[in-house]
Amino acid sequence: MRTFEELIEEAEAADVAGWGFDWLDGRATEERPPWGYSGLLAERMAHAGSALDLDTGGGEVLDLAPVLPPRTAATEAWPPNVERARERLGPRGVRVVETGEGPLPFPGGSYELVTSRHPVRPDWPEIHRVLAPGGSYLAQHVGPASAFELIEHFLGPLPRERRARDPEDEAAAARRAGLRVEELRTARCRMEFFDVGAVVWILRKCVWWVPGFSAARYAGRLRELDRQMRAGRPFVAHSTRHLVLARKPASAD
Repeated sequence: MRTFEELIEEAEAADVAGWGFDWLDGRATEERPPWGYSGLLAERMAHAGSALDLDTGGGEVLDLAPVLPPRTAATEAWPPNVERARERLGPRGVRVVETGEGPLPFPGGSYELVTSRHPVRPDWPEIHRVLAPGGSYLAQHVGPASAFELIEHFLGPLPRERRARDPEDEAAAARRAGLRVEELRTARCRMEFFDVGAVVWILRKCVWWVPGFSAARYAGRLRELDRQMRAGRPFVAHSTRHLVLARKPASAD
């Protein structure tokens, strides 16, 4: 295996734009939830007349759908991802809109289908507003304490933060916004990291995991992980996910 310094240098130089994780091939693994979100997304997209994909990243997941509705839009807040998404999805006729704080820039009742894979923060009133009557919201959300074994290795115990993103709390918020939650499924998936470069790369990409992360700042913690991995023991964490399927009632009834 390359030296600690070589692994760190490589990971710090690697591109982290977009929402693809191919750089981790052979260096880290993560189990996938049993429901197969990409397949569910593709099926819904093929039968919708209009769709909006929220927090699309670089458009990687949406682009997996073989058929897209005649009118499809996507939103993304991080400028490097916006450009990636436009390059990837523009040729397919998808309008990619850069967004920030505040309401979604679409009229009420605009879309039959709203989707999202790992939304930053689901805004249930806005999702309800942009859905057409009878329209559906299909999404895979990050659940509570996801990857917290890794996060707490750097930050220490985070008992309050572990309670965030509870699926039942999110379902209750969706109902308060006027949506009918038709399905809510949860999963806990094993993650393994095999070299310290994979850890540096994922923390550069998921900047909210360890705010202010840099390899120099956390060199001691990284060396601990490096010694463990060189001894043949991958670092194990667990991601949590929940699948949400909700519907806007077709009428006031």
